[in-house]
Amino acid sequence: MNPDQSLSSYDYDLPPERIAQTPVTPRDRSRLLVLDSVDSIQHQHFYHLVDWLQPNDLLVMNNTKVIPARLHGRKTTGAPVEVLLLEERSADTWLALVKPGKRFTLGSEILFTAPHDLSQTLKATVVDRDPETGGRLLEFQLRPNQTLWSVLDDFGEIPFPPYVTDSEAKPDQYQTIYAETPGAVAAPTAGLHFTPEVFAALEAKGIEKTFVTLHVGVGTFRPVEVEDITAHDMHYEWIDVPEETVKKIRETKAKGGRVIAVGTTVVRSLEGMAAASPGELQSFQGQTNLFIYPGYEWQVVDGLITNFHLPKSSLLMLVSALIGRERLLDVYQAAIAQEYRFYSFGDAMLILPEAKVF
Repeated sequence: MNPDQSLSSYDYDLPPERIAQTPVTPRDRSRLLVLDSVDSIQHQHFYHLVDWLQPNDLLVMNNTKVIPARLHGRKTTGAPVEVLLLEERSADTWLALVKPGKRFTLGSEILFTAPHDLSQTLKATVVDRDPETGGRLLEFQLRPNQTLWSVLDDFGEIPFPPYVTDSEAKPDQYQTIYAETPGAVAAPTAGLHFTPEVFAALEAKGIEKTFVTLHVGVGTFRPVEVEDITAHDMHYEWIDVPEETVKKIRETKAKGGRVIAVGTTVVRSLEGMAAASPGELQSFQGQTNLFIYPGYEWQVVDGLITNFHLPKSSLLMLVSALIGRERLLDVYQAAIAQEYRFYSFGDAMLILPEAKVF
């Protein structure tokens, strides 16, 4: 089998202490590993980003906003329950992961109390199972003129990733400063490093920015479980690439500028948009299950800002499609040796077009 298509080829060892538990402050003091050629690594800080981009470059960002998707409740027996909302399937009926979930059969009820106002209560009933995620469909009982969206801030909390187990981070540190459209259950973490000062420096240099929306779900972190990765069934995600963004991409390329995706969710959005409308780029709103791994032919993205990803993940395969699997794993070993911080609250990497090998 081609090693690039073999799951075990995307494994690496990460010392547990390299998993960042709390982000640095200020955000732009995180480190930035820069790949500016096929055989060069530069060690910088994120506030140096402007030095590596050019006038007429375009940064594309994901403006999704993480919702307070984790709720703590109790069964009617009094046993504690943790619920992670994944997506709204219909009015006040949500797909959710329920822990512990094995005994939640149809008709089971969960009772919630608002942490900061014990007089506020909420009830949900299990109305179906979801084989793909192992989750449950929960129907929430609400008062007239209420929606779950309207009370979510009272009952829920921002969910940190499962590998963040000892964090001092505040909820707003798991939002980008440009988060605008609620719907994600995980942050587009490559964007967490930006500050107003970084934006001001980029603008002064003639570097523009624009936005897409992809609500990051648990599917993003779903492990690849087949050794032949080409047989992996990629999850669907809803994306919105508006006409204004497409227009800026066209203008950027016409001027000789470069399209730099801020995060793998933006890559999926832009390349998914291109796949949905072969030929001339067109705005797109809908589902994509695009799976990007080495051998992929790039349509839109020239460069990438990204964090460091988990072993054997589809995100690691996506970045490998840009610079090559062996090169990426070598870069990861260099980052570990240099004590970079990994995963959601960790440091960043900038891959410039000159470093692309595919």
